[in-house]
Amino acid sequence: MSICLLIQPIHQSGIDVLEKAGLEVRQASAVTMDVVAKEIEPAVAAITRNAGLNRTAMEAAKNLHVLGNHGIGVDPVDVDHATEIGLPIIFTPYGNVESVAEHAVSQMLAITKRVREADRAVREGNYDYRYTGDFCELNGRTLAIIGFGRTGIRTAEIAKAGFSMKVKVYDPYIDASAMAERGMEKVDDLDALLAEADVVSLHLQLTPETRNLMTRERIFSMRKGSLLVNTARGALVDADALVEALESGHLRGAAMDVFDQEPLPLDHPYIKTDGLVMSPHIAGATEECLERTAFQTATQVVDVLEGRRPDNMVNPDVWERRRFA
Repeated sequence: MSICLLIQPIHQSGIDVLEKAGLEVRQASAVTMDVVAKEIEPAVAAITRNAGLNRTAMEAAKNLHVLGNHGIGVDPVDVDHATEIGLPIIFTPYGNVESVAEHAVSQMLAITKRVREADRAVREGNYDYRYTGDFCELNGRTLAIIGFGRTGIRTAEIAKAGFSMKVKVYDPYIDASAMAERGMEKVDDLDALLAEADVVSLHLQLTPETRNLMTRERIFSMRKGSLLVNTARGALVDADALVEALESGHLRGAAMDVFDQEPLPLDHPYIKTDGLVMSPHIAGATEECLERTAFQTATQVVDVLEGRRPDNMVNPDVWERRRFA
């Protein structure tokens, strides 16, 4: 029986698809690449999440026909090497859109309503906090969406419909008309947009061009008292500069669901930074999202194994020259 190795767990809905296709599903004993390299050799398919798959593990995967990437971000995967050896990588760019967008908006609310601080005040018996907390509304404020993919669009729609926010967008690759159709404005100058926005929400994939996009200069060019929300990739933001901006009071608050290193080391400066709301990469971890994404991932893995071109490929140019075609 052919084997599909799960580098990290997926929802049962995906496992059911794989087993129905006649695959034996095995769970890697650890997510470290040295362990995966030892266990991947017999697998014809593998599915990974944020652990990715590096070159060493790919070289050990002598029977691998397809790699399934559970989600949209593929920066932990050695895409260049996979493309070089003709290994198709499928991904799920739409599975987590709703969940991540809802999380981004929830983080905006957590900061403006001081949810974390208010909870702590109640636990400490400090009901006078209601007189000292600087709470505010999202209604009517300006939201800057950085990256107008599906998640950025959905976040903007929720903010606009639910809170009458004025949405302005920075994305040099999207035509202004696509934004205007949704009642949103395209801004070509990122620095100018940062200076006028009340809330900045990041929705970009990590690439060499976007890494450290939010430099110290850009963070401090943000409007004083504004918010930064990141549900995309941790390395988009200069961590030291963000800490400085929060501790100095330049930013009202920030939220991070993603980090350059995960799990976040307990000695990281973020840990002791007040004003920073953190979550352990859970924006796409709703039950609905996990079920949807696992099903989409597994279905496309089976498509490749059975000779059908999948809907979403990271490296579509390898299809005609894929290994074991």
